[in-house]
Amino acid sequence: MSRPVDPLRHHGDAELGEGLLDLAVNVYDGPRPAWLDETLRASLLDVGAYPHPGAAERTVAAHHAREPEEVLATAGAAEAFTLVARLRPWRRPVVVHPQFTEPHAALQQAGHAVTVASCRAEDGFALDPAAVPDDADLVVVGNPTNPTGVLHPAASVRALARPGRLVVVDEAFMDTVPGEPETLTGPPAGPGGDGGDGLVVIRSLTKHWSIPGIRAGYLLGPPDVVAALRDGQTPWSVSTPALAAIGACCTPRARAEAERRALEIAGWRAALVDGLSGLGVEVVPGRASFVLACVGTGVRELLRGRGVAVRRADTFPGLDGTWVRIAVRGPGPTARLLAALEA
Repeated sequence: MSRPVDPLRHHGDAELGEGLLDLAVNVYDGPRPAWLDETLRASLLDVGAYPHPGAAERTVAAHHAREPEEVLATAGAAEAFTLVARLRPWRRPVVVHPQFTEPHAALQQAGHAVTVASCRAEDGFALDPAAVPDDADLVVVGNPTNPTGVLHPAASVRALARPGRLVVVDEAFMDTVPGEPETLTGPPAGPGGDGGDGLVVIRSLTKHWSIPGIRAGYLLGPPDVVAALRDGQTPWSVSTPALAAIGACCTPRARAEAERRALEIAGWRAALVDGLSGLGVEVVPGRASFVLACVGTGVRELLRGRGVAVRRADTFPGLDGTWVRIAVRGPGPTARLLAALEA
């Protein structure tokens, strides 16, 4: 007898099926750069030795004008969330929802009772720092947030900082925003990383670079926090190919390609939003590689019947079955979605 799936552990890949158009997984819909494929193939020559993250972490540090001791390479963002969940005996961890559910699931798995702070639909899912309890010692927030796509002002995120509190910002989709105007990956603004115990920023490379199977990511934070997270990391958890990908995707050449992709995604998203709005569908104004839309009860299932898979949104705390998350794609897939909706 199979165990029921925890709704917090439901992700877009569970929506896929034979013959279905994939608008459920937020992976860039285009070929990888030749230099990235070449890097991954070349890394196989080094898999006879144990991986060491030093070179990749130094490249990340230079990329963000940080010090190497402020960087930790991780096996995707998911490992980072688990490390944070196990870092301390959190008294009152808070997750700002609706957002990617893996941080919440990791905290529960580590035995913590999670408090939810909600961004409300009537406020455009904007972040309200006052909604977070004063006694929270850990706050996790996405920016731009999955699934709403809302890009919160960096000042609003910084306003979450308190003495004795760790603020964790999931920037897994920040690279889909042209220019990354609200990123907090740069040098800390003050002692201890914006005051108190600090600010940790988590980045994923799997979506924008179309390498979800590689599990490549990293986090940035105060040296003492990074050292403690490293102490809790499974030895050699980040593979040689993943470290090669991290290094390759944090170079000036990669920065230029990332910006080109972000601009392309912005154009695709504008066309998708225009099409949805033209059909009378309520859309949340977002800045990421997906769109949150209120299509009504049962429409997701009807779309599957017409060969289109979108991501159910009722597994995100604060949303119900009338919402779906739609991955941004090029003109062909977008036209097919809109035709299915119109029909």
